[in-house]
Amino acid sequence: MKTMFLFLVALAAPLIGLAQTQSAPVRSSLKVTSSAFPEGGKIPKKYTCDDSNVNPPMRIENLPQSARSVALIVDDPDAPGRTWTHWLVWNIDPRAPEIREKSVPPNAVQGTNDFGSASYGGPCPPSGTHRYYFKAYALDTTLSLPSSTKKAALEKAMAGHIVAEGSLMGLTPAGVEQVSRLFVLLNFMTNFLRQ
Repeated sequence: MKTMFLFLVALAAPLIGLAQTQSAPVRSSLKVTSSAFPEGGKIPKKYTCDDSNVNPPMRIENLPQSARSVALIVDDPDAPGRTWTHWLVWNIDPRAPEIREKSVPPNAVQGTNDFGSASYGGPCPPSGTHRYYFKAYALDTTLSLPSSTKKAALEKAMAGHIVAEGSLMGLTPAGVEQVSRLFVLLNFMTNFLRQ
């Protein structure tokens, strides 16, 4: 009897696994592009803190029919200490998923970035070359969040509502101004320690 039970369990296991696989939600991939830079390319200075500090143009494609809104998170995982949030935008209309340079889509809401403002804060690495991810999320709902919302709260609100996602990564080396400041600081510290 025990052998028969084990045999039946062995036969049923693949079917149970198949049922679990089929019930898991499948997310489609969004295509996120910018006319300002290619995937893995250098983000032009115009979009950084060393220049105009305006958002680059973005286009989000392959949105599923079930999308009711789009959210965008721009962050830098190479920042010292932790991932730095540069821009949060949600309630982007999926029927008009293009973000023009130096603009916010109509009726979209901007959240509070790690610079402390509800706006775009461009790349501003203190040293080295950093990666900046422009991450788009198609949601099956719109979000009722105030502009004081930070990244963790936005991600919590999006949980269970993401139907598709995609990203674009751009690179920004430290600007001349940051390198100069770092060099001056290192010289000061070296001279101070010699005394």
